[in-house]
Amino acid sequence: MTALPGYLERLAARSAATGTVLCLGVDPDVANLPRGFSRDLAGLERFARLLVEVAGPYASAVKPNLAFFEAYGSAGIAALERIRTAVPDGIPVIADAKRGDIGPTAARQAVALFDALGADAVTVNPYLGSDAVAPLLERLDRFAYLLCRTSNPGAGELQDLEVAADGTAPAEPLYARVARRALDWGPGGTVGLVVGATAPEEMAQIRRIAPGLAFLVPGIGAQGGELAPALRDGPATAEPAGRRPGGGLLVNVSRGIAGAAMAPVGAHADDPAELLARAAADWAGRLPVLP
Repeated sequence: MTALPGYLERLAARSAATGTVLCLGVDPDVANLPRGFSRDLAGLERFARLLVEVAGPYASAVKPNLAFFEAYGSAGIAALERIRTAVPDGIPVIADAKRGDIGPTAARQAVALFDALGADAVTVNPYLGSDAVAPLLERLDRFAYLLCRTSNPGAGELQDLEVAADGTAPAEPLYARVARRALDWGPGGTVGLVVGATAPEEMAQIRRIAPGLAFLVPGIGAQGGELAPALRDGPATAEPAGRRPGGGLLVNVSRGIAGAAMAPVGAHADDPAELLARAAADWAGRLPVLP
């Protein structure tokens, strides 16, 4: 059996093919489905599959948020598995699961996400330390994005706390220490960082600490993050993610695309598929692979 190329190679190939660093977020809420979609799991799955089908071709990766499917129990997980199967080959799938637990549990999480679900990458909470993250990093054909500086309003409550100098690192915020530690975690080429676009100064600092790590950037669009800092500081400038198309950068857009299918009450309703495709094409153009 021929081994899969590494995740960063697959992502670079996709970024080169699409010319964009757009990551398509898939986190549908039944309360926000377009007209014509039932307000239940069946309607949610139908909309998510349409989103993947018509917007996926414009994206360099697809990122389903597992919580929006787990909320429906086993039926929701089954729907997620069907949606995963509908993603065409060649488009990396990131399971936004925010996992991370003691070693044996993390090992089972790796099996669940990488093997059972078929995810190419996963988001991980690094709070338990390197031994908890290790099972999610050890496979050379898979990838883990560690939560570093997130995009939510309360991110700074813990992530901005100063960590004392320890002989190998200066006194610095916790998010900076996470980035520094991540440089030595895993076998190499299997770890990246989640860095929110809502914290552009912190992103620049993290990029200086970790010039070669891939960034997954949420917070653009509905959360108010700006494009220019993400495109400036998001691409890696060194190995392993740098010197590839896209520089390992992915900028996630969820509501900015999915919400395009929502027509105002009383307005003429265009085809949701056309609206989604149009929004995805627009975001892809706004998030180009820079030279």
